[in-house]
Amino acid sequence: MDLTLSSAGSYPRSGPGDDLQVLFRARAAVARGEQTAADLTDAESFMVRRAIEEQVAAGMEVVTDGLTRWLDPVSHLAAKLDGVTLGGERPLPAAPGNYRVPQITKRPSRRSSLLADEYRFACNALGALGTPQGKAGKLGVKAVLTGPFTLAKLSEPQDTAVAHLDARAAAFAEALAAELGALAEGGAEHIQVDEFAPIEQSGDWTAFRAGIAALALARDAARKTGHRVALTIFLQTPDAGAQWDALFELPVDVVALDLAGDPRLAQRLAGSGAPKPVHLGLVSGRTAEMEDARELARKLESLMPKLPPGRSFLGPAGGLDALPRDRARAKLELLANTRQIVAGRPAPL
Repeated sequence: MDLTLSSAGSYPRSGPGDDLQVLFRARAAVARGEQTAADLTDAESFMVRRAIEEQVAAGMEVVTDGLTRWLDPVSHLAAKLDGVTLGGERPLPAAPGNYRVPQITKRPSRRSSLLADEYRFACNALGALGTPQGKAGKLGVKAVLTGPFTLAKLSEPQDTAVAHLDARAAAFAEALAAELGALAEGGAEHIQVDEFAPIEQSGDWTAFRAGIAALALARDAARKTGHRVALTIFLQTPDAGAQWDALFELPVDVVALDLAGDPRLAQRLAGSGAPKPVHLGLVSGRTAEMEDARELARKLESLMPKLPPGRSFLGPAGGLDALPRDRARAKLELLANTRQIVAGRPAPL
């Protein structure tokens, strides 16, 4: 079974016990002027290590840094670009929590690393762990980017040069393409692009598709220089089912499917199959209720014959940071057990 266990984004940033409150306390102390930015970085780094350790212990083979350093999935990238300042907060369109609105004062451009340094730290943290039995050579770190369409759609132009969505999306795509190249240079083999802004009209889809095409060109350039890198698209909106054919026509390597949130996607996959590898998002990060392992196994068994040749992935349907920490880890363990059930080697329930 060529099905890799993979995380898909965020992981809880705190938990029970004094040590797992370190980041919460550090952020509050910095806001009060009692600690420095260096203290905050140390707390973030501690929690990144814990997030990676717990993902590996739960059975994941491709992990993320938990997006631990991110205050929200929009401003973390946008604020590092020239031409962008941050405004007030608004609710995220497809997840709990708020984001700070990027105010575009001129064409956004990349002045330095957005995520490459964070990715390098995560790789070092993974390398410092003992490799679980049977996992030698199988573990890796996935980088996660918020996509250019989402950054453009959720920003506010303050300059007429970027008044149109297409212009903002193209600028963000250029900056993210440069970052993708830096990530590939740093050894990233898995890069996931999250697009969760609503696609409301035909012009939106044009801007969305152009942004992904720009990132795919950067991937292709990295491959020509000898880097192994695969691009995953995660369309985290209700549009995924309606855009099924168009999604698989995008120049990406893997299409991530929120099977927990949209049962129509599983029906479509079971009926017609997928023309390229997929990430099967079987468990939800939106609810703490646990899915049933054998039910998940039955669903996975029905989908396995429809998967195309190549490496597909099994994981959560998006981030897990809204869950209690013990429940987030339990859901990852549930995915590992589900794969074992289907392979005929169930772990103890």
